[in-house]
Amino acid sequence: MMPRFAHSTDAPTPVHVVDKHGLQDWIDDQPARVQAWVRASGFKPGIGQSLLIPGANGTPEAVLIGYGDEASRKRGRFHLAAAVPSLPAGAYEIVSGLPADKAEEEALGWLLSSYVFDRYATCRASKAYLLAPQGVDAARLEIIAAGECLTRDLINTPASDMGPDALEAAAAQLAAEHGAGFSVILGEDLLTRNFPMIHAVGRASDKAPRLIEMSWGNSGPALTLVGKGVCFDTGGLNLKPGASMGLMKKDMGGAATVLGLAHMIMGLGLPLRLRVLIPAVENAVSGNSFRPQDILNSRKGLTVEINNTDAEGRLVLADALAYGAEGDPDLMLSMATLTGAARVAMGPDLAPYFTDDDAVAGALNLAAAKVADPVWRMPFWDPYEADIEPGIADLDNAPKGGFGGAITAALFLRRFAGDGVRYTHFDIYGWQPKAAPARSKGGVGMGARALLEALPGVLGI
Repeated sequence: MMPRFAHSTDAPTPVHVVDKHGLQDWIDDQPARVQAWVRASGFKPGIGQSLLIPGANGTPEAVLIGYGDEASRKRGRFHLAAAVPSLPAGAYEIVSGLPADKAEEEALGWLLSSYVFDRYATCRASKAYLLAPQGVDAARLEIIAAGECLTRDLINTPASDMGPDALEAAAAQLAAEHGAGFSVILGEDLLTRNFPMIHAVGRASDKAPRLIEMSWGNSGPALTLVGKGVCFDTGGLNLKPGASMGLMKKDMGGAATVLGLAHMIMGLGLPLRLRVLIPAVENAVSGNSFRPQDILNSRKGLTVEINNTDAEGRLVLADALAYGAEGDPDLMLSMATLTGAARVAMGPDLAPYFTDDDAVAGALNLAAAKVADPVWRMPFWDPYEADIEPGIADLDNAPKGGFGGAITAALFLRRFAGDGVRYTHFDIYGWQPKAAPARSKGGVGMGARALLEALPGVLGI
């Protein structure tokens, strides 16, 4: 079930948002029986707190939801969503206390708080529906929430049911929903069509590697989205230890995020030409696995020495980026769960991105703050270029030393995007380690909403 707002005919229960400093003023304006009820309850307006106020017939006539104070709000986002699970089923309308500049964020958080992943077990979804606040574009937020939920569903699905074939099916379904063009280059055809690194990484699996392509829109600037679709990453012959392999169903989080963003773009009808490229593979182990010290050819003609088969995501992205650049897009974006180094630097909540374009960075930073989708700019640091040049081949897929791992991976990808393309790369985590307001534990989108908000300014649409 996709998140939705309440309808205006649903007779909503009024919601009063009260922070630490405004609670007493609100109480003073209420009838004596309400004042007595609130005081007797001991209600404190902390984030996540709620209080039902009964009417004469015993049914709720209003709800108080705590909004904390400025210091507590700085420590999170989607604050009203923290209280939604405690509310009984029904429709609700915010009638006081919510700052106008937070209405969109809190409305989206309320929508996303109803997300559950119930494919394998029965889960209780919140049935507390919000009437869209005044001035909020309800249809737009429902489309954004649906894109986010698509991303979460894809990441949460285990590799047994989300291999390259299933990821292709999900992309095909999305293309059909929006009337987009769709094609796939499969298995050995990757070699004849000159995608040798996608083939090399995926050839050991019993599920054939493939390049998924979607196209939509006939006019406007050209936007190409490239998403890493490694549906499970064993590490290849450089096999991961069990603890590191445990979350590798999420290694297609870049593809999942790109598909969620594509749903938002197409659902909102942005005036642009969209192209989505997803190299979908499983990095498995068998007799024909690619090996350390192998030298692979690439679509761009650059050779790559393999010093770690667990640095496979950049290989499949490289062929896809080279292909995307051939279309001369006005903007090309890649999204990938690429490096542990990015997680060490930023933790699970921040989405680091790399760009040489100050205009893109400025637009992204403003957009991220506006829509509560935090991002952080990282450098394409040219002095580290020598670290990805091994001498025996043009490029090294896993430079030794361990320093600046997210940067050297981004520099590797930039070589394939080329000098003539406006390019930005996101190194995301795609996982919520513990539940937070509007973000249940599990798969999560990162950077997509910030990009959606920034695109009109970046592309001039």
